Amino acid sequence: MSFSSSLKEELSIVNNFKNKKILEAEFLGYILTGNTSNNENTLEFITENEFNIERFYKILFNLNIDYEPEIRGKVFVATIIKNEKLTRLMQIKLELTDDIKKAIVRGAFLGSGSITDPNKQYHVEIIFQEKNNAEYILNICKTYNVYLKVLENKGKYYLYIKDAEEISKFLALIGANKSVLLFEDVRITKEVKNNVNRLVNCETANLNKIINASVNQINDIKLIKKLKKYEELPDYLKEIAELRLENPDISLKELGERLENPIGKSGVNHRLQKIHEIAEELRKGK
Repeated sequence: MSFSSSLKEELSIVNNFKNKKILEAEFLGYILTGNTSNNENTLEFITENEFNIERFYKILFNLNIDYEPEIRGKVFVATIIKNEKLTRLMQIKLELTDDIKKAIVRGAFLGSGSITDPNKQYHVEIIFQEKNNAEYILNICKTYNVYLKVLENKGKYYLYIKDAEEISKFLALIGANKSVLLFEDVRITKEVKNNVNRLVNCETANLNKIINASVNQINDIKLIKKLKKYEELPDYLKEIAELRLENPDISLKELGERLENPIGKSGVNHRLQKIHEIAEELRKGK
């Protein structure tokens, strides 16, 4: 089962059916979204996800709202005939307690929300037909320091999150505690892998830098020897030159530590630079 399906399944079995106010809030969350068609005589909720529709059916049943279930091709449809009861419910002014606000957001996510596999990328979105509905959910989430962004595309409005920490906070907000743990496991694993890769890349880059510099230094020393000028070098330069020839893959710091009288990295660099300058003068005179 995909991460998204697992999340929807977890939310579909949240057991709050005895609390009518919370069910009303969740129902309103559903019908705010882009998967609801508010027609003249009917209200239709359409989804491809079986967990979404199962939850919606349960909410309607527990709120004593009559509906007609239907399958159209690959989608599930709940059709509600408009009446006074439905009108009152859609116009109800809920007291926005903590539980009520969370239920509204949970309903909106179940209504038209989705989440990508966190192993691939971090992305949550909820689709709306109306901008004010998107902003309503956006503002509720802000009260919990969960920050979504709004994007308009082809007449629809998308609330979305791409930040891993914000997604984790959003999942906790809608009551998906199990999915939060799964998401965090994936997130931590990815971060560890990324850190390891960065370290490996850094080490590789440093090693390549050392090797490239070493090749140039060895070429300088070999040139000096080839042109019979090696014996003219002072002893401190010959000592570092011999060490470099014997240890082509170690750093300047390690070279300095292996001298009879150890010196630091800058001291080693200064000596090798002197050798390079001598080699360059010899190249010019060839």
